[in-house]
Amino acid sequence: MGKKMTKSEAYKKVPSTESMPPHQNLDEINGSLACRKPYHRNGSLNNNPEGKEALVDRNLDHVNLKKRVGLLSGVCLIVGTMIGSGIFISPKGVLAGTGSVGLSLMVWVGCGIISLFGALSYAELGTMITKSGAEYAYLHEAFGPFHKTLGPIPAFLFAWTSVLILKPALFGVVSMSFALYTTEPFFECGPPDTLVKIVSILCLLLVSAINCFSVNMATKVQNFFTAAKLIAIAVITIGGFVYMGKGEIEEISTGFEDTIQSPSLIALAFYDGLWAYDGWNNLNYITEEIQNPRRNLPLAIMIGIPLVTVCYLFTNLSYLTVMTRAELLQSTAVAATWGDRVLGVAAVFIPISVALSTFGAANGSCFTGGRLTFVAAREGHLPQVLSYVHLKKFTPLPSLLVSTFLAGLMVLMGDIFALIDFFSFTAWMFYGSTMAALLVLRYTMKDVERPYKVPIILPISVLCVSIYLVIAPIINDPRIEFLYAFVFVISGLVFYVPFVVMKKSLPYTDTVTKFIQLILWCAPSKYESEYVGD
Repeated sequence: MGKKMTKSEAYKKVPSTESMPPHQNLDEINGSLACRKPYHRNGSLNNNPEGKEALVDRNLDHVNLKKRVGLLSGVCLIVGTMIGSGIFISPKGVLAGTGSVGLSLMVWVGCGIISLFGALSYAELGTMITKSGAEYAYLHEAFGPFHKTLGPIPAFLFAWTSVLILKPALFGVVSMSFALYTTEPFFECGPPDTLVKIVSILCLLLVSAINCFSVNMATKVQNFFTAAKLIAIAVITIGGFVYMGKGEIEEISTGFEDTIQSPSLIALAFYDGLWAYDGWNNLNYITEEIQNPRRNLPLAIMIGIPLVTVCYLFTNLSYLTVMTRAELLQSTAVAATWGDRVLGVAAVFIPISVALSTFGAANGSCFTGGRLTFVAAREGHLPQVLSYVHLKKFTPLPSLLVSTFLAGLMVLMGDIFALIDFFSFTAWMFYGSTMAALLVLRYTMKDVERPYKVPIILPISVLCVSIYLVIAPIINDPRIEFLYAFVFVISGLVFYVPFVVMKKSLPYTDTVTKFIQLILWCAPSKYESEYVGD
């Protein structure tokens, strides 16, 4: 058995891996450390949940992320990414599509139930397949075994679309929302676009720095800003109940009056409502970092999504005690209008709350988006260097930097909101595909233990809703941009064949990988699902 090394000595060794180029295999130079104790799959010892000695007690062939996300942080990640700025600024799509107070409130609750069904279905997948990456991991596991070449295509196309468009676009949008509501109070006619972009980039950089520096810091930031937005919603809710106590219930008492009779318009109201609930799947992107995921993943979902549903319901009730339906539909900043009427001189609390809410959502978007890039790279669907982990901080540094760069690029290019509009249907296309993956796995892996199992009607219901939400926006407002978005998704095959199937690589890839590894002080990672001994 080799001589025991100090932690500082161990950190000086750069990990190697069999898949790395010869010039990076440093076993010949540094030798290897003898395995001394069993350790947990994410680099933590049985008696050391933080995994601080993982590098000392394990052959230095890879470094993994640690399990640092507990139940509270999991709930805060779900709530913090679902509740952004929409409920404070423009929650009127549902009311416009339903026409009545009663039906609009029913739609908000119905959207919460649909989101809960989807998230619980993901909980079954996440507790059975304990890989991070959410849809990517489940599509890869369900369809990959069917054919060596064709099977991984759904997972690859999801990674292609999400890593390049969906995740950075959402990250960029919430940073722009933060910039708008931190600069707007200083300009009567609205802040200049250049200033908004500068503040957006600063927001991206700050959030990225937090996530690159420490997982613990990122989760603490998420917990704090989630608490801040829940306090804001509590203030709005209490204000609404006070007004109800004063008899201000004229609008609410109208019930189902003026309900729109068109099923298509009501269905589109569900589309708007479900967009407000987007983010219900975010915890599954970090499954490998959740402490006791078999318990905490489904439990966080069962707490977080009903909490968001109650928040949305009470917030809309409060708005309708202070404003009429016409006023709510005409307002460009509903919470601000509410604040002016209820809080008076303290109305400045509202824009501050919106800024805090968007910053927390940006942090959650960065946290989860970087993990998708990390997992796809680890499976060989993206450059391998993007799956590397910082030796000391245990954060997926390269993937976080790439996600931030893409988000910043979209902010600078402008019109990012239109981009999300045209690609939003693809998100539901992949949600539906994941529900189909669950049904496939019920057949192909029927004997595999499922710590949590949902009734089969739940994924079938979400699959049907997903099919509608893919088709509805295209039928309601057919535009050539939807075709462009679909073509972009399929165009990923142009890169899949040479780089994944044929395993080609660009010139100087090894040199660039080695340079990035040395500059960022990171090393390869490897998924391990069980305890590993000597």
